[in-house]
Amino acid sequence: MTESLFHNSRRVDPSAPLAARMRPRDLDQMVGQEEVLREGSMLRRALQADRLPSLILVGPAGTGKTTLARIIAALTSSHFVQLSAVEAGVKDIREAAAGARERKGLHDAGTIVFLDEIHRLNKAQQDYLLPHVEDGTFTLIGATTENPFFSIITPLLSRCRLVTLEPLDSESLEELLRRALADEARGLAGLQPEVPDEVVAYIAESAGGDARLALGALEVAVQSTPPDESGARLVTIEHAQAALDRPVQSYDRAGDAHYDTISAFIKSIRGSDPDAAIYWLAKMLEGGEDPRFIARRLVIAAAEDIGLADPTALRLAVAAADAVEYVGLPEGQIPLAEATIYLAVAPKSNSANSAIASAREDVRGEGGKGVPDHLAGGPRAGADNSAKYLYPHSHPGGWVRQSYWPPGMEPREYYKPGMTPRERRIAERLDELRALSAGHDAGGGAEARGARPDAETDAGGRDREDPDPGRG
Repeated sequence: MTESLFHNSRRVDPSAPLAARMRPRDLDQMVGQEEVLREGSMLRRALQADRLPSLILVGPAGTGKTTLARIIAALTSSHFVQLSAVEAGVKDIREAAAGARERKGLHDAGTIVFLDEIHRLNKAQQDYLLPHVEDGTFTLIGATTENPFFSIITPLLSRCRLVTLEPLDSESLEELLRRALADEARGLAGLQPEVPDEVVAYIAESAGGDARLALGALEVAVQSTPPDESGARLVTIEHAQAALDRPVQSYDRAGDAHYDTISAFIKSIRGSDPDAAIYWLAKMLEGGEDPRFIARRLVIAAAEDIGLADPTALRLAVAAADAVEYVGLPEGQIPLAEATIYLAVAPKSNSANSAIASAREDVRGEGGKGVPDHLAGGPRAGADNSAKYLYPHSHPGGWVRQSYWPPGMEPREYYKPGMTPRERRIAERLDELRALSAGHDAGGGAEARGARPDAETDAGGRDREDPDPGRG
């Protein structure tokens, strides 16, 4: 636990990483978070009134969550206690609360408890925070890279204001990098770096919105570049590439990037853009996503968004999933790409998905109705033995008029064929069948009720021509 009355010290530890040395000291030095920090924003007004509510700072790594918490502490009259949820537990929270009550009672001083990676606290630990936040024992500032609606309990969320920090754009990162290059006291100016604009732009573009990573890469690039005779260090693109190793993917398999990227992937397939779909596939693979998860989503997309417009799509998606399971990565990326492209360019229809969704909605709303006697799986008490199942294959064309609906229920049309060529052919077949059934009356004669007078039946009332009488 780090506990201190935080103040805006001008002392710099020369051994600290560049990102720590160049940490902004006030709100005006922060870049890339204009919406949160603009004049008149909730946060500015709360700080001006020195009445800070409990906050949850949400954003990817390197966007300034810890920096903002420290600046807030420096701008208020409150004591600052810093905890990391990786190490902290109920004991640490209890000690922080006890210290906050003592300061409040003896000195009428408030306390800010900063909990980094608050999403790592389990439910019981988060529950323990509630009464202290509720009664104002301390003001909580939590920082998280996760979606708070999934990782933080609802009662705690309801007692805090959410402040979302966005990944820094390239212009903001370039500004930070140039500050570091020009700063004598805290930055790299003492090493006489000469960093062309294109190198600064490359580092900013490759850092994925992460200021800490960008500054760290710049520091490594400058320090690893040997000085020339005059002492200057000319940093090249090659030096920057070596410092970065490779551009960092803004991707977290358990966080928002996981859900956002798979959403973009599926929507690109649904929108028939194979190139965009392949891009999102590449991002997931580079980010370390489980290829089996991607394969499962392809199977779902094949059934949900393509369906009967091209049933081959489902077979191909299942084959891709089997291939991934069999060969793994990196070779498994090829069947994934094959399935992705096929699904993206395939004709689209959600008719099967709409049909089952509508039918289930009716079942939920009306309750599952009973099976008519002639469709039941076998003899049952009170059955109408005059109603017999008619075996379609015993009739011309493999079709016979009979009702397949619950007793008293009018037929409904759940499946509505789409306009793709394949489903147009399905629609034509359905029109033929519905025309044949047009005269059907569930309360009519023997054939309408399911009876077939000329069919030989066994003692249980089952049609002997049915090869599977036990299941109807």
